[in-house]
Amino acid sequence: MQTSRKAAIGFIFVTLFIDTMGWGIIIPVLPNLIAQLKHIPVNQASTYGGFLLTVFAIVQFFCAPIIGNLSDRYGRRPVLLLSLFGFGIDYIVQAVAPSYGWLFIGRVVAGFTGASFTTASAYIADLSSDETTRAKNFGMVGAAFGLGFVVGPALGSLLAVWGTRAPFWGAAGLCLLNCIYGYFVLPESLAKENRRKFEWKRANAFGSLKFLTKHPEIGRLSVSFFLIYLAAQAVQSTWNYFTEFRFGWGPGMVGISLTVVGVLIGGVQAGLTRVINPRIGNEKSIYLGLSLYTLGLVLFAFAAQGWMMFIFLVPYCMGGIAGPSLQAVISKHIGPTQQGELQGALTGLMSLTTIIGPLIMNSTFAYFTSSKAPFYFPGIHFLIGAACMLVSTLIAVNVLGRERRGAATAG
Repeated sequence: MQTSRKAAIGFIFVTLFIDTMGWGIIIPVLPNLIAQLKHIPVNQASTYGGFLLTVFAIVQFFCAPIIGNLSDRYGRRPVLLLSLFGFGIDYIVQAVAPSYGWLFIGRVVAGFTGASFTTASAYIADLSSDETTRAKNFGMVGAAFGLGFVVGPALGSLLAVWGTRAPFWGAAGLCLLNCIYGYFVLPESLAKENRRKFEWKRANAFGSLKFLTKHPEIGRLSVSFFLIYLAAQAVQSTWNYFTEFRFGWGPGMVGISLTVVGVLIGGVQAGLTRVINPRIGNEKSIYLGLSLYTLGLVLFAFAAQGWMMFIFLVPYCMGGIAGPSLQAVISKHIGPTQQGELQGALTGLMSLTTIIGPLIMNSTFAYFTSSKAPFYFPGIHFLIGAACMLVSTLIAVNVLGRERRGAATAG
């Protein structure tokens, strides 16, 4: 049984690695594609890039709970394969897009089927026997994303030699090959006795968020979870636009920087998380990670030269130890028959941050680099992210401290 579980975790790791690598491939060239289609400079293209992220997130917000509940009814495997197929179609649409509007169509398709993270998280929860193991396994999900960004941007930079559209074709091929791979080798993780009937009222987007309020501690920790991902949008949605505008980086340097990000995230999630978490526990891991996230964002805001961004990535990426620990703490309150519903709700929260985040971060960046701004400050959006991380830390300290004291009293 233990060997079977390890093999299944390996399948999920490879699946998410290839899936993320596909997204990483297109990041270095996306600002240039938008700038070409809209005939605008790259800092103004940031706003339109934010719109693409937002439309994807809006569709995913409404569809993620449906996908999560479907995985509770029919199993994780078929839902995950559908997600991968949808991403492949999305990249094909973007590869042939004759106008900016076509990019929206591709993002809608991807938002509808974009359940790889939701279903993979439920898959991990299915196979995790205890809280510590769950945190380690969630860390491997993060490692897969990180390593995908190691190979993806580097490959995207190479493919860009053949034109701005070439990386999109490469991403489409990877996602579709990944779908085929999963069809033949990915086993089902949800036992039939743990499946439940699909109910539309539980698959409602806003109803899924109510699921988080059934347990007060989960509801409050979910706010902390939400703020972490909202703050991360300061980096995720603007990195390529900010570095190209602020430091004059091209697709090649953007790809290199994202490769470094992937190496750091992979090292943190696959190595550091699995070493630190068992030693200091989930609670302290959350506090330490959030503090490092906050420090990294403040440093980004005041970076004066491009090489500084590489140095400041170290504390920021080390903050990644917080996410798996917080997710493990939240998921321990929920039974095995509802893990898909929980992960769907958490993905819904993440989607909300991707709706709100790019509109705030990208627009703020574009505004404070324009002639209309009262002062010039390209990194101001990083300070907004740092403020969100700080509030998230305060909430986690309050909730987990209260929970720890309650457990001590009961004991």
